[in-house]
Amino acid sequence: MKSEQSKKSEWSLIIKLLLGISVGSLIGLFASEDMMSIIVSAKYVLGQFIFFTVPLVIIAFIAPAITKLKYNANKMLGAGIGIAYLSAVGAACFAYFAGLVIIPHLSVPNVIDSLHELPDAGFKLSIPPVMSVMSALVLAILLGITALGTKAEIMEKALNEFERMMMMAIKSVVIPILPFFVAATFAGLAYEGTLTQQLPVFLKVVVLALVGHLIWLTVLYMIAGIISGKNPWEVIKHYGPAYLTAVGTMSSAATLPVSLSCARKSKVLSKETVDFMVPLGGTIHLCGSVLTETLFVMVISLMLYGALPSVGTMVVFILLFGIFAIGAPGVPGGTVMASMGIVVGVLGFDPAGVALLIAIFALQDSFGTACNVTGDGAITLMLEGLFNKNGELADTAPVHNT
Repeated sequence: MKSEQSKKSEWSLIIKLLLGISVGSLIGLFASEDMMSIIVSAKYVLGQFIFFTVPLVIIAFIAPAITKLKYNANKMLGAGIGIAYLSAVGAACFAYFAGLVIIPHLSVPNVIDSLHELPDAGFKLSIPPVMSVMSALVLAILLGITALGTKAEIMEKALNEFERMMMMAIKSVVIPILPFFVAATFAGLAYEGTLTQQLPVFLKVVVLALVGHLIWLTVLYMIAGIISGKNPWEVIKHYGPAYLTAVGTMSSAATLPVSLSCARKSKVLSKETVDFMVPLGGTIHLCGSVLTETLFVMVISLMLYGALPSVGTMVVFILLFGIFAIGAPGVPGGTVMASMGIVVGVLGFDPAGVALLIAIFALQDSFGTACNVTGDGAITLMLEGLFNKNGELADTAPVHNT
């Protein structure tokens, strides 16, 4: 029942975002300057609230994630987290280098070519964040490490409570207002006259991301085969249902039962490794989503700000993105929500850039999720080679579902 509700909720958000893009674009094409002033005001206020929540979300998800490590502090967990992080960073690096080669040839339009200038907001309600993005990241890490090191049970409970509170805020407030924020953004793009030039570019980037998913999954399974000494095809050939389910549900959590069933059919994976890594991977391994978002931030940066991010900026972004992806909240668009802090603080995106990233990313999120889920099988095979190559784990007989 819960997975069915999750599936309906995620499809509902996609439909709302599509409606927001459509309605906002139509309004922008025919809106007067006075109407656009109202829309710009609404976008400003909504953006202020969304950006206000960013430091709170960082603390709410990073700090508790650190304290929870003590319950499963073992070599297998450390290896799983480490490989998931390296996979995310590797996928982002691959996307960045591919983007450097391909994106300049996509004829990305620049907002300088706009036909109309957006009017100023008629009303502004400033809601400054309680702290900067980097301050929130440092505070989250400090709270998590010190609470874990001192066994501060009260603080640990408080952090877990705060995590639930912010999850409620995301589900009840932030996610519901995103379609309106996106609608206002696309109204502005249509009013400026650049929308028809930008959408074809994003469609090309989506295709580029799908090809990137296929290449990165091939790399992961090849590495898994080398580490384990086993044929990776014996794992990936069973993952078709999980991939299609992830495309349909847009949720790793909703796909988990199918993912477990697929992995358990493999002759080269033990029950212990499957039951440990597949659920863990569904929570922390987001290589497909990270790869896609890296391409999108490059295109949006060129489109809105006139240049690709510098190498140094992208290095910082990618290294931090791998950490943020591991602690991403399990909600639609969770990867974008988790990365919003560094998108703003490191890349320097303004509300327009963030809204564009949220909208375009959410519309293809199902394929990123499918890549994430399928990649979990490769990490499971890696752990099989690292910890169960000679049957070290108890009951290492392969599991076969009938």
